[in-house]
Amino acid sequence: MKRPAIFASLFCALPALAAAPAPTRIFIAGDSTAQDYKPDRAPQSGWGTMLRCAVDPSVTVENRAIGGRSTRSFMAEGRLDRIAADLRPGDTLLIQFGHNDADTKKMAERFTPIPDYIANLRRFVAVAREHGAQPVILTPVTTRKFRDGRLPRSFPLYEDAAAQVAAAEKVPLIDLAARSRAWVTRAGEAGSRGYYLHLTAADAQPGFPSGVDDDVHFSAAGAKGVATLVATDLRALRLPVSTRVHPARVASCG
Repeated sequence: MKRPAIFASLFCALPALAAAPAPTRIFIAGDSTAQDYKPDRAPQSGWGTMLRCAVDPSVTVENRAIGGRSTRSFMAEGRLDRIAADLRPGDTLLIQFGHNDADTKKMAERFTPIPDYIANLRRFVAVAREHGAQPVILTPVTTRKFRDGRLPRSFPLYEDAAAQVAAAEKVPLIDLAARSRAWVTRAGEAGSRGYYLHLTAADAQPGFPSGVDDDVHFSAAGAKGVATLVATDLRALRLPVSTRVHPARVASCG
């Protein structure tokens, strides 16, 4: 009996459909400088949110960054385990911590001594590799704390430790600390103010009714700037995902 042409076409298409590659994904493990925020926190934004504008439609950004977490607390809360459960070969894992690891004011919640920070970063790398994903370590993004007109390194011990782990583990490194410090320095103390959260009550932002002076967290403009730095370096690394990253697109991010 002759099979109808329409059924024959569908039958032949099945192998091609089954072989279709899964979408490429970029996971972000990090802190409040990268995380997504609800609209009622505008204009506060994280660079991970803006990174979505830099990638092709075939790439999904899984932003798992969350405020107040260090490598230690991120792992203790099972957040790395949940990333591990979702990772698959071909994924990329961006790892950026240091702000909260260095927080000695919250010793019990966040603080991570340098030896532990190094061990924890190695664990993030190992988890990525165990699941066939590509780890990328980022040094912690700069804060805007000028001293006598200069912008010193924000977390030198943690910046150096992250670079040390990347070198020892032969993992790609995005030196976001140095890149963002140079970017803020070029803008100057006054010019970079708009990259961070500086508002007054007159600005009438629902998330900050009394205003805010914050040189750690980013405005939308600041998050775009940092995302552009990350995207630029991610493209330059020549990883499998790199050709699908387009830094210039971030500027038009809504």
